[in-house]
Amino acid sequence: MTEEMLEDFTRQFIEAQQVPEVTFTWQGGEPTLLGIDFFRKALAFQKKFCGGKKVGNAFQTNGTRLNDEWCRFFHDHHILVGISLDGPEHIHDHYRKNHSGEGSFKKVMKGIELLHRHRVDFNTLSCVHDYGARFGLEIYRFLKQTGSGYMQFLPIAERKALHPDAGELTLVTNDYLGETMVTDWSVGARDYGKFLIAVFDDWIRHDVAKYFVQIFDATLAGWVGEMPGICVFNETCGNSLALEHNGDLYSCDHFVYPGKLLGNILDKPLLEMVKSKSQFDFGLDKRNKLPSFCIRCEFRFACHGECPKHRFIKSPEGEMGLNYLCEGYRMFFKHVFPYMDFMAGELKNKRAPANVMNWIKKRENQVVKPDTPERNDPCPCGSGRKFKYCCMGKPI
Repeated sequence: MTEEMLEDFTRQFIEAQQVPEVTFTWQGGEPTLLGIDFFRKALAFQKKFCGGKKVGNAFQTNGTRLNDEWCRFFHDHHILVGISLDGPEHIHDHYRKNHSGEGSFKKVMKGIELLHRHRVDFNTLSCVHDYGARFGLEIYRFLKQTGSGYMQFLPIAERKALHPDAGELTLVTNDYLGETMVTDWSVGARDYGKFLIAVFDDWIRHDVAKYFVQIFDATLAGWVGEMPGICVFNETCGNSLALEHNGDLYSCDHFVYPGKLLGNILDKPLLEMVKSKSQFDFGLDKRNKLPSFCIRCEFRFACHGECPKHRFIKSPEGEMGLNYLCEGYRMFFKHVFPYMDFMAGELKNKRAPANVMNWIKKRENQVVKPDTPERNDPCPCGSGRKFKYCCMGKPI
């Protein structure tokens, strides 16, 4: 991205949002390849055009090129860092290799060590593919050991065209009509469901309010009728647009395909494209094109058909547009139903959802001893404050 493009985008992005706080999310490719000076310029432009708004930044990186200078930059500017880390070495390096065939795990772990040294907040994004799906519990416990307090698990589900025409992409969208097959590295639907259940069963017994798993938070939000916080579980979509280095704007970062190009910010104002009819229709299609099987589903409130990118199989009635991962999600939602019901009830009664851990112990006939929270744990009284600022020192 040129400096001129960066300045124009920064101005338009901030001006288009009528909210007090604006967040820029940087991802790639690998954004560190641009060098720190690019992002120093980005922050300078943000300061120039902020107009009194608070501006934040999030940065998604594979972690292999982090050094002391990068980490000081992240720390000094309060930038939240997302690290792409698929699990322990044998899982991470299964697909994340360089051109020489070497895995990147050791470099990533050195990057995480530097983030800790410089006291930089980070979370992790883990791809769940055909190999990693077998090791849900191992991955979860490993990520906790790295210091990741917030985890995202991204299912890999892609199709490729068997006979693409010259110049056509090999990996295709959900509405491609030619002959296709699911890629070898894609996770199976049932395998993804088993993966989520394995992680959930450990988290729900030990780690509620201590570690945060994005899909579990989103599921609980759905259970209490709140917005889930991630686009794939929203009823409609269209708010996760992607801007390329040349100013091209696409409907979604899952749909950076020619058919979803909205235009270029040098030719059309950013806000005009975001509010265009084509983008409005794109967002509504997520709801309006659900197959009947989804509309009747008892878990529609929690899932809403998940991401349209994955809607490329037929329903049991033969209707197109069912989500490839549907079977796995249904397995997961059925499994978590009683736990989500309990936590939703606790929230309704202004108590801490973390009480579910003792509830499980009682259900499973274990001896329950009052847990003494750590200083920075949520207070068990349900106030939402940290223990040290609330009931610490009082009888529990």
